[in-house]
Amino acid sequence: MEGLLDYILRDVLSGIGGLDKCVSEFIRINDQLLPPRVFTRIVPELLNGSKTRSGVPVWPQLLGSDPICMADNAAQLATLHPAGIDINFGCPAKIVNRHGGGASMLLDPTSVGNVVAAVRKAVPHHIPVTAKMRLGYFDESLSVDCVQAIANAGACEVVVHGRTKVQAYTPPAYWDKIAVLKNSVAIPVIANGEIWSITDARQCIKDSQCDSLMLGRGIVADPGLALAILLDCQPSVQAEHLYVATDVSNGLTFSPPSGVVAWKDLHPHFLIFWDLVQQKIELKAQTGRMKQWLNYLRRRFSEAEIAYENLKRDKNPISVNNWLNK
Repeated sequence: MEGLLDYILRDVLSGIGGLDKCVSEFIRINDQLLPPRVFTRIVPELLNGSKTRSGVPVWPQLLGSDPICMADNAAQLATLHPAGIDINFGCPAKIVNRHGGGASMLLDPTSVGNVVAAVRKAVPHHIPVTAKMRLGYFDESLSVDCVQAIANAGACEVVVHGRTKVQAYTPPAYWDKIAVLKNSVAIPVIANGEIWSITDARQCIKDSQCDSLMLGRGIVADPGLALAILLDCQPSVQAEHLYVATDVSNGLTFSPPSGVVAWKDLHPHFLIFWDLVQQKIELKAQTGRMKQWLNYLRRRFSEAEIAYENLKRDKNPISVNNWLNK
């Protein structure tokens, strides 16, 4: 989730538990070879064995459309020993798609396959290569061709977001259409999109016939969601198949929390988050980061609604300190 679910929030959410793997926000690949410092700036976990402080592996995600440039940068990234490399074919952002990246790639399954094959060939065999896609761009007419191109090119698994680019993040997600893709390839298929609760997870597993789940906005809004799903769905969903994702959206409707992590349980995690924000984020943007997370949390917690309303017009970090310490 570009601009929100960066390494700071990955660190906090992975510390709460229930996750086996995180995928970074995408790293744009254009026409140049990025130096290692760019990869480690976006994914500092690469300096810690490609893991968060709680030990959850992090897979850097690359976004680009040129097979040669993607391969060269993947090879550079491989020297930093990532846990895996993910390729983004799902971003719906206009600026990304205008430049031929993200979900726009799904208009040409051959190009999708060429990018995956080039990355797979460029990195050592022991580094897994995966991909994320949507059901399509305008519609899902090319979805089977795309997922098969990804599988045939050497990806070991694929995440499918249950909407097209045009549908963006407008509910619902069409989990049943993921099942069609699941039945067309031999590699694991992970379902993603509109998983906000245990009830959603149950229905998604049933409709998509998926091997596992990817969580995005849902775990930002309810940090205990992965644990709740894990406890509720075993053995249908195993611990090693719960992910943190990298999508972007807004939207707000209140619904009850999972019950695994209560509001009071989040306080120590808020302290960790705020400490990291103060260390890593420039002063003028610090309160914005806390308010950004609270904005998602108020979907699940009435206490977050109160905190957000009290802080939303305040730009002074001292106000956040006062809220956390009262």
